[in-house]
Amino acid sequence: MPEYRRILLDGAVVETVREGDELVTGDGRRVAIHEAHHLPPVAPSKVIAVHLNHRSRVAEFQVRLPAAPTYFHKPTSALNSHRGAVVRPEGCKWLNYEGEVAIVIGKTTRNIAPHQAAEHIAGYTIANDYGLHDFRDTDAGSMLRVKGSDTLCPLGPGLVTDWDFRGKYLRTYVNGRPAQDGSTDEMEWDMHYLVADIARTITLHPGDVLLSGTPANSRPVQPGDVVDVEVEGLGRLTNHIVTGPTPIRGDVGAQPTESEEVLSTALGGDWEFRGVRPPKRP
Repeated sequence: MPEYRRILLDGAVVETVREGDELVTGDGRRVAIHEAHHLPPVAPSKVIAVHLNHRSRVAEFQVRLPAAPTYFHKPTSALNSHRGAVVRPEGCKWLNYEGEVAIVIGKTTRNIAPHQAAEHIAGYTIANDYGLHDFRDTDAGSMLRVKGSDTLCPLGPGLVTDWDFRGKYLRTYVNGRPAQDGSTDEMEWDMHYLVADIARTITLHPGDVLLSGTPANSRPVQPGDVVDVEVEGLGRLTNHIVTGPTPIRGDVGAQPTESEEVLSTALGGDWEFRGVRPPKRP
């Protein structure tokens, strides 16, 4: 399966093709993968994400799926790359990973049926749809700061074409330890359905990205942690967590909170209604 990566090389953005452990540019230059400065593999005009899709995630929260998928929008300023630093702002505590498959649009798409979606998809990549749940009490509807803060949308390492999304595993690791273990077969709505659904009212342009949902066991990570998302056939996306250099400003806007809603989402269950308090954090 061909794999394409965008890197920064000698001060320029360059598109490459992977050949084994090397990336090859159009003019024939070769860069070792471990030495490459990766960029997001695409430059989308928009990033759209589905809320709930994996059945294990639904079961974890003891909720029911709606009759049709619902979505939120991540601004492109949230884009990040393979080996990029994910910033947890100073004053925030509840930053969660969410390993996902990202669909990349290949041509202008509007008003298509699900069976037509494949011809409109350029390929697939890996995403980590990080959530800053400290802002969930104020942004739960839009998810703007929860999912759209800077650096919270790593994509990569490459764009893989001719990939069949059926029956593929999706795993997340924190510091090398398994954290999520899911499959694309547990999605209620598959990749083609999601593309067709969004394109009913929103025109999708080449490079646009749709995030297809995460399995159970999204949990908080801390500065210093290394998070990997591995998808069968798409590779492994790696990021590390750092603390932002300045605190969240206290003179404007809603402040980070630690309500039952925040805790139940970050820790994977409705603690209030289960009558169980979450464990104390060090």
